[in-house]
Amino acid sequence: MDARVRLTNYGRLSAKLTTPPVLPHPVHHHQFYLPNWKIMSDTPHMAIAIKDALTKLDDRRVKTTRPLIPPQILQEDLPLTLSAAETVLEGRTATENILHSDDDRLLVVVGPCSVHSVDQALEYARRLRAYAEQAADDLHIIMRVYFEKPRTTVGWKGLINDPDMNGSFQINKGLRIARTLLLDLAKMGLPAGCEFLDTITPQYTADLVSWGAIGARTTESQVHRELTSALSMPTGFKNSTDGTVGIAIDACRAASRPHVFLSVGKGGLSSIVETEGNPDVHVILRGGTSGPNYTAEFVRDCGEKLAKAGFAQKIMIDCSHGNSSKQHRKQMDVAEDIVSAQLDSAGRELTSAQAKQLECGDTSSMIMGVMIESNLVEGRQDIPVSGPSGLKYGQSVTDACLSWEQTVPVLERLRQGVRGRRQLVWKRARGPEPEPRR
Repeated sequence: MDARVRLTNYGRLSAKLTTPPVLPHPVHHHQFYLPNWKIMSDTPHMAIAIKDALTKLDDRRVKTTRPLIPPQILQEDLPLTLSAAETVLEGRTATENILHSDDDRLLVVVGPCSVHSVDQALEYARRLRAYAEQAADDLHIIMRVYFEKPRTTVGWKGLINDPDMNGSFQINKGLRIARTLLLDLAKMGLPAGCEFLDTITPQYTADLVSWGAIGARTTESQVHRELTSALSMPTGFKNSTDGTVGIAIDACRAASRPHVFLSVGKGGLSSIVETEGNPDVHVILRGGTSGPNYTAEFVRDCGEKLAKAGFAQKIMIDCSHGNSSKQHRKQMDVAEDIVSAQLDSAGRELTSAQAKQLECGDTSSMIMGVMIESNLVEGRQDIPVSGPSGLKYGQSVTDACLSWEQTVPVLERLRQGVRGRRQLVWKRARGPEPEPRR
């Protein structure tokens, strides 16, 4: 007896063990037999080997596949320590409290556009950690630690995908480097924020992340909304690349609810995941092709839409990307607008009519956070043909960033804005401050 395989003209494959019957003539549909690992058609000259058939049917455009380390193994190799866990949890709790109006500080996610060097990232982290301690009364600072980069067309996809920056795509190495760096930052006492681009990588790193982001290109993606519903940390959705805010609000609505979807478990096996939904989601205004959207009118409009959708009016503003028109120094102007101070970026006194958001605007309470792209050295550089050894130390290889020296004054202005907002809240609650006694 041999295996009879029947393939109808609808493409459905059925098989059973049987003795091949005598075929009627003429044949109205093809009947194939599978003796000796060959597909034999009713026309002898059409006989093909099963291996050849599978090659034509499956993985036609896959060059090779390599094993990927299971998340559980990497976590066992690089385990979470108690001190690191405390940092991550404190970072998450503070962010949640800010989202729910239980903490009046401003969340600031600041750091390189992307990490390409561990040593440079650690140097930046040491500087940021020292400043974060000084500013802790006013700012809840999380370091931007982005290992994955979405590309409009092609380009370097980030440290996880290509850690050697030479097209070798040593992803297992990249995952190990990423987890090691996040552990070092957490042990240092500095919370980390990451964008989740690939839906599998969170299984390797998410236990070390205090805040997450879904980028403008993936906010509309169903699988990223499902992923966010499972994440254990507060997560922001950016508005779309054209500046549309409704898509980000829809994403918040979807991610806040339960889902069931396909994923990969900690053991590395394909799994069915059922989630509870993530209540700590929010919108990030990042501008778009239609222009910036960081000013009060856009914040106000977004707040109204959030309220209509049943969400708290809590909004983060990205000082870079579309809001800076991709000119990194304009991040300082965006931050200045957010603050609303008595001085503009040139140091000139503003009139009350020019006062803007944090310190005295009606959108003051809506702004819960700010994102800034910052590095050790200002600007950006291309990866040289010779490889990463030819890169300038401390400068971005993706989007241009502010230098550390340019970043500190911006953070100081944000601190002033928070203090001004506190005074505004006090005045609204209690009326004008009494005149001091003489």
